[in-house]
Amino acid sequence: MDTDVQSFAVANLRRRPLAVEIGGFVAGFDPATTSPYLNYATPLPGARPTGGDVTALIAAFRERGLKPRLEFAPDAAPAVEPALRDAGFATEAVHEYMVCAPATLTPPHLGDRSAATPTVETPHSDEDYAAIDAALSEAFAGVFAASPEGAARLRRTQDNGGAVRFVRAPDGGCAGAASCSAPAVGTSELAGVGTRAAYRGRGIAASVTAALTEAMFARGARSVWLEYSGEGSRRVYERVGFRPRGTRLYLALEG
Repeated sequence: MDTDVQSFAVANLRRRPLAVEIGGFVAGFDPATTSPYLNYATPLPGARPTGGDVTALIAAFRERGLKPRLEFAPDAAPAVEPALRDAGFATEAVHEYMVCAPATLTPPHLGDRSAATPTVETPHSDEDYAAIDAALSEAFAGVFAASPEGAARLRRTQDNGGAVRFVRAPDGGCAGAASCSAPAVGTSELAGVGTRAAYRGRGIAASVTAALTEAMFARGARSVWLEYSGEGSRRVYERVGFRPRGTRLYLALEG
């Protein structure tokens, strides 16, 4: 699965507004933001970069005023990590990823709870996308600020073969949401699962995750993968049918 996940990462970065290929790496840039989470690179599966390749990759980031940063499955390109560390890259994070296949997908049921299973919706209006962006900003404690550009990115995801799903809050806004990139090489990445603090513990994350995964299977994906951030979220995803399958490494060059 490491190769599938890494091949997807390459294909997904090639969809960015600006994609640059350098010596076995693909760097995806979004000129609308300097966020390191939206401007990063990944290696081709099996890449064996030279020191010169890494230097050229660093230059591509520096000339845009961006931090050189990579996300990748190290087992799919074992020669990449040593080459990057030789150039001074350090570990930013290590995340496990989980995979769901059609045979394991289990839509959530809340059993004997008094609350009904959350109703999952597809956004349609500009107001929906703005509310989702604001809710995710709140859910992730301001790691990114809500913005018109963020709402526009969510709409592009929905319009370009991916999917965005949300649960509406009683006030008409968004209680929680997530998105899935359009499938590539038979798989799709589900990301940004977030629930506003006031609505946690109501099954929203599980319901949105299951709905997005089902939508990708309907579009031909053989699997859906995601990264989890803690044991609580891991248990949520396991109940929906995701299983641990590998590791992704985040490396960055400071200074």
